[in-house]
Amino acid sequence: MPDLRPGPDGRSAPGPRPGPDGRCEPDPRPGPGPGPRSEPQSNPADRPGPDGRREPDGHRELGPGPRSSPDGRPGPDERREPDGRREPDGHREPEGWREPGPGPRSGPSPRSRPGPRCEPQGQRPPRAARRQLNLATRHQLTAAGVPSGTITSRSRPGGPWQRLLPRVYLLQTGPPDQRQRALSAVLYAAELTADPLTGDTAALTGAATLALLGIREAPYAPGSPVDVLIRSPRRLAATAHVRPLPTSRWPRTITVSGVPSTRPVRAAADFAARTEDPDRVRSVLAGVVQAGWCHPRDLHAELRASRLLTRPAVAAAAAELLAGVRSIAEARARDTLTASDLPTPLWNARLHTPDGAFLASPDAYWPDEGVALEIDSAEYHYTRDSWHATLRRRLRLEAHGVLVVSATPSMIRDTPTEVLAALRTLLTLASTRPTPPTTTARGHQQLLLPLQLLGGN
Repeated sequence: MPDLRPGPDGRSAPGPRPGPDGRCEPDPRPGPGPGPRSEPQSNPADRPGPDGRREPDGHRELGPGPRSSPDGRPGPDERREPDGRREPDGHREPEGWREPGPGPRSGPSPRSRPGPRCEPQGQRPPRAARRQLNLATRHQLTAAGVPSGTITSRSRPGGPWQRLLPRVYLLQTGPPDQRQRALSAVLYAAELTADPLTGDTAALTGAATLALLGIREAPYAPGSPVDVLIRSPRRLAATAHVRPLPTSRWPRTITVSGVPSTRPVRAAADFAARTEDPDRVRSVLAGVVQAGWCHPRDLHAELRASRLLTRPAVAAAAAELLAGVRSIAEARARDTLTASDLPTPLWNARLHTPDGAFLASPDAYWPDEGVALEIDSAEYHYTRDSWHATLRRRLRLEAHGVLVVSATPSMIRDTPTEVLAALRTLLTLASTRPTPPTTTARGHQQLLLPLQLLGGN
């Protein structure tokens, strides 16, 4: 209960009032009572100042300043600062100012105390960078509130950001990986106001897309130019790392490892359009089909739509894929067999047992004679499990009466006559044996299309 005593005017006035430091100070006005009120003990050096505050000895406010109104509220020429002091009008301390002297203030005023510490506007990477593998364009950074000067200073040598391409920045100090390099090309080629991740204005294609898909035959190197499709008639300046390809046939796009890209069939066609090496074209197209990314017929239709079947190397590769060839080694074996007097085999035919169970799919198979050619590359059989799987597959074929000739790609390339001699011997023996093989080839149709037909548009 507060101590209410009558004042000079007869009204009750409060007794002790708390001071600025939370302790009660004596009422300076006299009043009736049993005797003089005792004041609390205090440090002699801590004396109250003119405004009632206790200041250390030797530390006084300069000037008496205006007095408060009788009810304790600041007068018209007086304002209260956030720390509770009254300052005359026109005399306010700047934000963050610390008063010198033996009694430093404990911290910033409540008005300027920020609470949880956070980065100022423009210092935190924009939300787009978290969606774009830590990449952002200058347009996205400025739209997020990052000043142009900050972008320039942070992307200088030794800074926390890196400028990968004109107007494209990597918001990290480490080197970019394959996906970030590919996406930076898309960000560079995409329209400024469009979302680059939709693939509506720019899409990765060619060898870079095939490399992201895991096609080992695709000759993609980090320093080589990246092919990016853009909508025609839009034009874009090429750089040492980006090759824009305007097109009026805009394809359907997909996202490969976070990068907007064309479908594998279109990426393979765009790669073949800019590659002069016939063996490279054959290996890449065969690798795309062998990996299951597209069907040979779909690839043939895309090559026709791109008007690439007029090129002999592309037309030959398309013919091999339609015939069942699935690798560059098989393509060379097909060339060797075509130049010989041996009958034409089925390529990658699926063999089944009489009860319908799948048996194997040899590289080349002569169904009438029951002879198979297996091209076993050391690249795919260097592990123990892979080698054992190859041996088990050969045992299954021989258990069902299929005679197998095994060769490596280097044997077909360097000593083709020896491979042909082994095949000729087995084909001759198989024609006279009394028990034919107990296998059937299903789900395979031999397609022999002349190059003239394949080259038509």
